[in-house]
Amino acid sequence: MLPEPQAEALAASALLQQRIRAELKAGGNWIGFSRYMELALYEPGLGYYAGGAAKLGAPGDFATAPELGTLFGRTLARQVAQLLQPGEAVLEFGAGSGALAEALIADLAPEHYLILETSAELRARQEARLGTRARWIERLPEKFRGVMLANEVADAMPVHALGWRESGVAERGVGEIEGRFAWADRPAEGELLAAARRIEVPVPYESEIGLVARAWMKLLAARLERGALLVIDYGFPQHEFYHPQRGMGTLMCHYRHHAHGDPFFHPGLQDITAHVDFSALARAAADGGLEILGYANQAQFLVNCGITEVLERQDAADAARYAPRAAEAQMLLSPAEMGELFKVLAVGRGVSRPLLGFAGGERSHTL
Repeated sequence: MLPEPQAEALAASALLQQRIRAELKAGGNWIGFSRYMELALYEPGLGYYAGGAAKLGAPGDFATAPELGTLFGRTLARQVAQLLQPGEAVLEFGAGSGALAEALIADLAPEHYLILETSAELRARQEARLGTRARWIERLPEKFRGVMLANEVADAMPVHALGWRESGVAERGVGEIEGRFAWADRPAEGELLAAARRIEVPVPYESEIGLVARAWMKLLAARLERGALLVIDYGFPQHEFYHPQRGMGTLMCHYRHHAHGDPFFHPGLQDITAHVDFSALARAAADGGLEILGYANQAQFLVNCGITEVLERQDAADAARYAPRAAEAQMLLSPAEMGELFKVLAVGRGVSRPLLGFAGGERSHTL
C-alpha cells in the first residue's frame, strides 16, 4: 500500500490530470506514453520535476548517490580532474539538491561550474546551497569545452513504450477508461517502428525505447568541442536490456521511497523512470562523432578512481564519523545495491586515453 498524499498534493495532481485529459480529448482519447511521461514529469508548475514537493533524500521519494554523503562526489572528482584542462568548465545536467556540485567544487575548485536545471524548485534549492560557487544556464552552450556530467538524468527522460505482438509492433499509449488513465495500444509507426524492428525479442514482449535520450546524446555530441561526457545511471547494454526474461520492460515509479510499477498513480506526485539502454546512447554518441572512452559498472569505476583511498582519509578510529562513510561505500559498491546495476559511460572528443575510471574492468566491448 502506497502512502496517501496530502490534500494539497492531491489537488495539484487533479489539475495535472485535467491537463492530460485535454490532450487525450484532442487526440481521440489517446496519447503516446512518451508524451504522458513528459506531462507527468515536466508540465510547468504541475509535473513532478516542475512542482514544489521534496524529491530527494529522506523527505522525498528516492535517494541518489550524491545524497548518501560526499564519498561519491569526492571520488568522481578524481576522474573529472584528469579530464579537465585549464580554462574549461564543468557542466552538470539536473543537479538535484546540489550535493554533487558541492562535493566537486570543494575538491576541484574549477574555474567554471555550470548547472543546467529544468526544475525551478530544484534550481532554487541548488542556489540556496551553492550560492555564487556555481552558475546556472538556461540552455546548452553552442560550443562547450570541458566535462559534462549526467548523474541519474537519462533515466528520467521520456521513453516510448512498445509491445511486440503476434499482430505486429504496437506503440503503448494512454487513454481514459471509466474515468481512469489506462494503457491503450496503437500500431507503431515511422522512426519508432523502424527502431523496434531492429531489436530482436521474443513475442509477446513489452519494453521501452529511449528516442529522446538518443536525440539528447546527438545534441551534446554536436556541441562538445573538446572534452568528455560522463553518463552515470542504472541500465544495461542492449543485449541485457532486451533480455528474454525482461519481457515486462523496465518502467519504475518512486513515491515516498516506495518503488512500484503503476505510472498512473497520482500523476505529478511520483517519479517515473526507465532503465538506460547504454548501447543506444553509445551508438548515438558515435554517430555524432564522439569516441567511446569507457564503460564500466559503478563499483569498478569508483574503485579505479580510488574510492578506498578517499575513504581511508577518514580516521577509522573515529567510529562515529567513519561508520557512516563505510556504510556509504557499501551502498555505492555492493552488487546488491548500486555497484552493479549502475553504470558509467564516458564519451568524448580530443581526450587522451586511458581514463582513470576505466583502468580495470572496462566493458565497452559489451555495448
